[in-house]
Amino acid sequence: MLDNWREPVQKLCSWNTPVWNGCLCVNDSFWGLRLEGMGLGGKLDIDSLSELPLRSLSVMNNNFSGPFPSNINKLGKLRGLFLANNNFSGEIPDDAFSGMRAMTKVVLGDNSFVGKIPMSLLGLPRLVDLELQDNQFSGRIPDFWQADLTVNFSNNKLEGTIPDTLRNQNASSFFGNLNLCGKPLDPCKRKNSTKKIAIIIAAVVVLALAALIVLFIFYRRRQKPLKPEKSVNYLQTEEPNKGTVTYKNSEHGKLYFVRNDREKFELEELLRASAEVLGSGSFGSSYKAVLFTGQTYVVRRFRNMSNVGKEEFYEHMRRLGRLSHRNLLPLIAFYYRKEEKLLITDFVENGSLASLLHGKRTPNQPLLDWPMRLRIIKGVARGLAYLYKELPMLTLPHGHLKSSNILIDATYEPLLADYALAPVINKDHAQEFMVAYKSPESTQNDMVTRKTDVWSLGILILELLTGRFPANYLKQGRGPSADLASWVNSVVREEWTGEVFDKDVSLARKREGQMLRLLKIGMCCCEWNVEKRWGLREAIEKIEEVKERDSDDDYSSYASEGDFYSSRAMTDDDFSFSRA
Repeated sequence: MLDNWREPVQKLCSWNTPVWNGCLCVNDSFWGLRLEGMGLGGKLDIDSLSELPLRSLSVMNNNFSGPFPSNINKLGKLRGLFLANNNFSGEIPDDAFSGMRAMTKVVLGDNSFVGKIPMSLLGLPRLVDLELQDNQFSGRIPDFWQADLTVNFSNNKLEGTIPDTLRNQNASSFFGNLNLCGKPLDPCKRKNSTKKIAIIIAAVVVLALAALIVLFIFYRRRQKPLKPEKSVNYLQTEEPNKGTVTYKNSEHGKLYFVRNDREKFELEELLRASAEVLGSGSFGSSYKAVLFTGQTYVVRRFRNMSNVGKEEFYEHMRRLGRLSHRNLLPLIAFYYRKEEKLLITDFVENGSLASLLHGKRTPNQPLLDWPMRLRIIKGVARGLAYLYKELPMLTLPHGHLKSSNILIDATYEPLLADYALAPVINKDHAQEFMVAYKSPESTQNDMVTRKTDVWSLGILILELLTGRFPANYLKQGRGPSADLASWVNSVVREEWTGEVFDKDVSLARKREGQMLRLLKIGMCCCEWNVEKRWGLREAIEKIEEVKERDSDDDYSSYASEGDFYSSRAMTDDDFSFSRA
């Protein structure tokens, strides 16, 4: 029967009627396959089906078995996938749906799938129907953002709080998951009862008293009776050409300040401060600390920062402390211990660019329109140029450039964070998690260059313009699944019209030409071949040339010349990457 379907597509439908059983015709054109309730079994052969221009594939109510077809994204035009009521099993690869931007319906109910809900479903902007009921999916429900999405997650093993974006769904869509809570289900219960809290508090008090007694005995034994105790205040050392480091001494250790324009405080004050966990990432945890004086800081705790010795680490922190630019988040102080390091910076109220782009927008939060996004990318480029100028000794002046490492201040000016840490991060850990090591030259040739940060800048430009989140591709490991190139290629494969841009970006005629100009810059920065990829200077010069609005002459030239900037003239060839 499959051989019959391989006939020329125009022969599969006649007067909107399928010539062969199982074909689906729409407007007298072949649309897909509907093979429901036919007693079919075995495994789906996606490679054979990829020869057909499928927009819909339904094999519901059959006996297909085996794992989810991991190469389903070969069906790039697919809009509807219906696999319900079969015997599929196993985990669905996290990137199974990557690049399938046309997908609107995914129906996988009544199978035996296990594991987490694949994160690549978050990358389907047109998704309106997701049915995963009656499986064995586990873990937390991702933060789906699609506005018109209807879901059914009933009868699985999901747990945790239901995301706010799904709180208006029907409660029955979540029934049968014992550990799910939050609207539209019952509120989440506090994990600790009053009795447990009391026990914990009592245990902490006992341990604290024991620790104080031990410290007191230790102190008395070491105390010299004829010499009074010396009070320790600020200690400041200066070394030629090495900047100034100021620190306070305490029983916990030394807090080193690398900037003299900031008020100093003791590590002990920081440890007593009111703290709030901001997040936990691949390098460590972040805390918001509010001192008794009201000053607010962010403390980054690192455990994989032992690539260099103590003196080299101090020297590198001094080097970072000397940096000063409008678009850099300044390092204020650090704490050194062999097992862990603390880096202290200012707290930025608006949070990261990633949260503004992909998080839930608050009522008072302004829309990230085209002028604001252009301003942000220009600020990022200027900050990166400053790092390249001031840190010529580093192959990766930034090394970890991504939207979650760009903070947005009160004036919506971008501040680069987590920059220039590659020299002190453990090499294995850096290669596993840092964005620079997801570049083609790293994943394929195990190398990074001065153009690697340019690759990251290109990724950021594409994310800013399209609103698509590349974080799903920043996975642990060095293989192809961790390569951001697959995300870039998913952008490249799109139909290049104004629809490629984020829905929150105005597509007025007076702006689309400039947006397409920046899109081209982003693609040139993402060139696979390092030798052909733009250098940072060329990229920044092109970015600075982009304007908020087109002139009439500008736009007409884009449309008439048939070049890269014309949305009507774009083809896949225009965006092809060399892989030499």
